[in-house]
Amino acid sequence: MTLSIRLFTSMNYYFKHLLFILLFVIGINISTNAQENIKADSTALLQETDTTKQEKNFRFSILGGPGYTPDFGFLIGGSMLFTFRTEDDPDLKRSVVPFAFAVMFEGGLNLLTRPQLFFNEDRFRLFGNFSYVNIQDNYYGVGFETNKNTERSSSTTEFRRTGYQINPIFLFKIADSDFYIGPSLDFLHSTMDNPSEGVVNDPNYIEQGGTEDGIKYYSSGIGLNLSYDTRDIPANPYKGMLLEANATYYADIFGATNSYSVYTLQYRQFQSLPFIGERKVLAWHVKTRLTTGDVPLTSLSIVGSPFDIRGYYAGQYRDANSLLGVVEYRHMFNTPGGTKFSRLLSKTGFAVWGGMGTIGPSLDELSEILPNYGIGLRIEVQPRMNFRIDVGKNPINNQTLLYFNMTEAF
Repeated sequence: MTLSIRLFTSMNYYFKHLLFILLFVIGINISTNAQENIKADSTALLQETDTTKQEKNFRFSILGGPGYTPDFGFLIGGSMLFTFRTEDDPDLKRSVVPFAFAVMFEGGLNLLTRPQLFFNEDRFRLFGNFSYVNIQDNYYGVGFETNKNTERSSSTTEFRRTGYQINPIFLFKIADSDFYIGPSLDFLHSTMDNPSEGVVNDPNYIEQGGTEDGIKYYSSGIGLNLSYDTRDIPANPYKGMLLEANATYYADIFGATNSYSVYTLQYRQFQSLPFIGERKVLAWHVKTRLTTGDVPLTSLSIVGSPFDIRGYYAGQYRDANSLLGVVEYRHMFNTPGGTKFSRLLSKTGFAVWGGMGTIGPSLDELSEILPNYGIGLRIEVQPRMNFRIDVGKNPINNQTLLYFNMTEAF
């Protein structure tokens, strides 16, 4: 789940209100560990509940509470994290199931999970994206100039979006290498209802058959995935790299309303910095997403999400193709001593990043650069698993957004 909050640019104002938001939103924190059953236990905020030396298999954490965002109004939101091993093998990576939700007081629901499951000595992986939305959303048109100059309001960009995504990704290890290959399925349903006047008059919306009543998209696709992965822990790597390529084809023979293809290439690198100290990491991420064919408006490539360029509204900049890069420094505090304060401080840290993105109808017609930078707070709710609060800046539109999420951005 992402709760994106536009903040005032005054830093004094921001820090006072960030403190209020932290106290207001983080209303619940439960971290439990059990080998066979979940044993609930009331604990202090962010305190590890496992009091035994032996690592327990199942861990569960939750953070949440009431809040407010310009996107969704007043809401109840939260993030949950489940981690476990699928086999009795201490060398097997822990499977991670983050789950985020937001219930809007004015009507609306947003659910998201991105599991990473590891089986059979990591010879088989099941990843994926699964979501459901029923929210007030915004559509700014297609292309850099249109996106940049379209004012966000109830009469220019707003519409009601409902839909879901079911996207399992099956990965099989190639021999004893670090290469994985496998198929993926992607089922998408997206509806643009109650479009505002600005959306109804958009030429791309009209071209795809949109009316005053809205438009519906059904997409069913099959894909092929290839990756090279040496990350030590994929959910929060300290070292290693990921090279990944994906190609997905959507066609009417699979039940899609539009025939199109999506190609994604990404590179992630993680480097520990022991000369600075333990748990200090430099990470960078480069990604491009290319589309061809009759691509639905809701499936075009975008720059700006909780998982890369943070500070742009999701979908604020969209076109057929996108390219982005991010460099991030991650720092967890290491405080000696056995006091409660030192143990609590050791569960906190921060991240700073800078990046840029661009969009365009083709790779040789990319737009101006979309710069981005930000800073974030990290709170360790389980070993090597962080809850993050990120503040990202969009200099193009002079806006600042705040994000709440389980696990790192990439």
